[in-house]
Amino acid sequence: MKKATAFQFFFIAAVPFVMVLGNSMLIPVFPQMEQAMNISQFQVGLIITFFSLPAGIIIPFAGFLSDQYGRKIIIVPALFLYGIGGLISGTAALLLSQPYTILLVGRVVQGIGAGGTYQLAMALTGDIFQTDERTKALGLLEAANGLGKVVSPITGAAIALIIWYAPFFLYGVLAFPIALGVWFFVTEPKREHEKESIGTYWHKLVGVFSKKASLLLASYFVGMVALFTLFGVLSWVSDILETDHNIFRFAKGLVLAIPVASMAITSYISGTVLSKRKTLWKPAIVGGITLSTVTLVLIPLFTNIYLLMTVLLFLGMGIGLLLPPINTFITGATGADKRGVVTSLYGTVRFFGVAMGPPAFGLAIQFGRLPMFIGATIITTLAAVVAFFFITPQKEDA
Repeated sequence: MKKATAFQFFFIAAVPFVMVLGNSMLIPVFPQMEQAMNISQFQVGLIITFFSLPAGIIIPFAGFLSDQYGRKIIIVPALFLYGIGGLISGTAALLLSQPYTILLVGRVVQGIGAGGTYQLAMALTGDIFQTDERTKALGLLEAANGLGKVVSPITGAAIALIIWYAPFFLYGVLAFPIALGVWFFVTEPKREHEKESIGTYWHKLVGVFSKKASLLLASYFVGMVALFTLFGVLSWVSDILETDHNIFRFAKGLVLAIPVASMAITSYISGTVLSKRKTLWKPAIVGGITLSTVTLVLIPLFTNIYLLMTVLLFLGMGIGLLLPPINTFITGATGADKRGVVTSLYGTVRFFGVAMGPPAFGLAIQFGRLPMFIGATIITTLAAVVAFFFITPQKEDA
């Protein structure tokens, strides 16, 4: 990657980094939020829901607009909204005795902004990189996303030592400079943005899926299952670290960072190694989801914290292995004029996978640890079968 390209890619990669802080940075602070606002565990969970649902709903519309008008013109205002939403929540907590309702309003604003960030950064990367560097760049993008997941619980726990609502202000501190960097330093490839009605656009999008439905839908499903599994397991681990091992707050953030760091590092290596080895993309996807399945079988067998974290390390590796080639299949499945919405639909299912994992595992644990992991194993086994039969490399569009 040339120096000038690497400089602008730094700002593109910063977009998924700051976006992923949206939920994970707050998780270690939940007990403090419950106490400070005198709210229930269900109400504190809505702080995640009021962010995730608007983001998931907005993502496809942001993709449509980016295909019509360009990526940067959507990404930059979205980043400002993301930061402003955080400031609304933080200011409500600072000034009001009962800030909960306004805090949720800020989270909705923040979620709307998040809907126009990571997936469009992925589409913009696909626009800029047209050679074998695309897989490497997408691997770096996934690594930046993973790095955000690694540092977010640690950062949230650390900054909350000042006061519980301090993390909300950090969103603006980070998002505003990144927005300016994307606007002034990232060069978006010039292309004709043909203005189309939603009906015409939808008709052409249906054409894309009619040709590559099996590849796209299978890739969407496997990517969603991978992140559903990771965050479901992490939410369960977060609970047992406190109840079974007496590990709290900052120390808990450090422990939770281990499997996510494994995923981020593996994503970087996977994207780098596979960038010129297209024949290995499908084996990497099938192998990654299979490795994840094996770890789910092993997790309930261990109660020792060191053995458990070793198995979780391999779970992160399996997911990190499969994400870059899946991202490449999706970004390369169509031309630049439809790439935004195709990647945004992928972003929606990823987002919902992350959002559904913790509550699904939380409900399943009521039936016991073993049934919960048997259910998770069945889901990932299905994903492995889908990947094996339906993710087949096809000719890449420009």
